[in-house]
Amino acid sequence: MDPLDAVGHLAGLQAQTPQSWYTGLWSRLSDFNPAAFGRLLEDRAVVRMALMRSTIHLVTGDDALAFRPLVQSVIERSTRGAFARAWKGLDLDAVAEAAQELLDEAPMTFADLGRQLQERWPEHERLPLGQAARSALALVQVPPRGVWQRSGAVRHTTIEAWLGRSPASVMTVDQLVLRYLAAFGPASVMDIQAWCGLTRLAEVVDRLRKDLLVFANGSGRALFDLPNAPRPGADAVAPVRFLYDYDNLLLSHADRSRFITHNLLEMGWRFDGAQPSCLLVDGKVEATWLIERSRGRAVLTVAPLSTLGPAVRDEISSEGLALLAFAVPDAGTHDIRFVD
Repeated sequence: MDPLDAVGHLAGLQAQTPQSWYTGLWSRLSDFNPAAFGRLLEDRAVVRMALMRSTIHLVTGDDALAFRPLVQSVIERSTRGAFARAWKGLDLDAVAEAAQELLDEAPMTFADLGRQLQERWPEHERLPLGQAARSALALVQVPPRGVWQRSGAVRHTTIEAWLGRSPASVMTVDQLVLRYLAAFGPASVMDIQAWCGLTRLAEVVDRLRKDLLVFANGSGRALFDLPNAPRPGADAVAPVRFLYDYDNLLLSHADRSRFITHNLLEMGWRFDGAQPSCLLVDGKVEATWLIERSRGRAVLTVAPLSTLGPAVRDEISSEGLALLAFAVPDAGTHDIRFVD
């Protein structure tokens, strides 16, 4: 699949970090060229912005414009919960209008934006002022941040200034649910809600039910899917795959038991903060991984969560060397290390 088509198929790729999501595309696609894909950010074919669950996603330009109005309530809810007290007495509409004028003129960090807004509202702190703009406006993070092997400050501008178009209500919530199922079905209503942050989607799925296939998981919960979606059988080969730290697979379901069988909470994992990078063996999380670089040497350390046989370790090593060649092509030496 073409990388741009893959991003559209996934209804966006979790891109909380500026670089690690490239591994997500590499793991899913053949002959993925990260430098060429990074140019799509510069060419504005894809953007990184707050969308599902009010977290940063990489999406096509068209999806950015279509998705943003649908998740406006999610973004408002997340920011209001954190800043409602600091916003007391603040004319949020006026702040949004002033912020749009500033960001349409030039991209800014939230710190710089808050500083300029504070000149007009000196009785309010800079951070809440900047977050008021994030809540009300459709903002995109601009390159070079996010471009392959480049860095830059987290600067934002409005989607209107960046893409030359305004977000439009061209997509319904029903269509958003169908986009999710195309990427992640079979899935439950709770899975869909966990992915996007919207609530009360049972009534949406009920409207769509006549056009969906309905299955049940081991607990009897209804799972929904598109009739023509691929559903590999239980005997399908699931190769070793390296997931990145905020991989869509881990964050797009309420019930992760289909691919996580270990009690990760007891191991100290959290799913509301920084996460380790995971490794799939036969479609399930069986290890974590980390790449460390030093003096021209790149080492991939794999930490199994259970006993892995020699054949599996060989497969991990083979895929791991390919990952090192992708992620650290300039390293003189590539090594794999297992930490049991």
